[in-house]
Amino acid sequence: MRGRKIGLLGGSFNPAHDGHRRISLAAIRLLDLDEIWWLVSPQNPLKPKEGMAEFENRIVAARKIARNPRIKVSDFEARIGEQRTARTLAALKVTYPQHRFVWLMGADNLVQLPKWQQWERIMALVPIAIFNRPGYTYKALNGKAAIKYRKSRIIGHASDRKRRNLAALTPPAWTFLPETTIKLSSTQIRNYRDTEGNTCS
Repeated sequence: MRGRKIGLLGGSFNPAHDGHRRISLAAIRLLDLDEIWWLVSPQNPLKPKEGMAEFENRIVAARKIARNPRIKVSDFEARIGEQRTARTLAALKVTYPQHRFVWLMGADNLVQLPKWQQWERIMALVPIAIFNRPGYTYKALNGKAAIKYRKSRIIGHASDRKRRNLAALTPPAWTFLPETTIKLSSTQIRNYRDTEGNTCS
């Protein structure tokens, strides 16, 4: 397969929702990406197992939500027996050396990034694009990760060539995308479903 620019969106997808799809399509447009891969995690180390749907069910549900040939739902982490982002990224780069990857994450995750295992290695492995989340903008841009890597931030507008070519840059390199404000979350959807279920029971 020829080399492509691929955005990586990792997470539990418990459940996948339209917000995941919208930020994926926005990333394709804003960062000039060829594809987005949804890396469905068997189990997020920072999230409890309680309330986590079966992995196979999450994969099937994610494929129904994706509804776009440029969004691929992947079980890569399950196949390699990994759930740590740094190791997953390293394995992807070895497995697909022809591709250029960009890690996609919400502003809330940028705040939490220093809690991730080998988080500095993540910054060193691939460029990163940060999506805006209401209530997290200030915390994200003034948090430990943003401050430590402030010289590596690519600041620009949607039309800026350097930001659109993020996948080709040598990491550490990251950019904040204020155009992509996503309010929906998997937690909100689960809570809504629980409420509906309790109401109907």
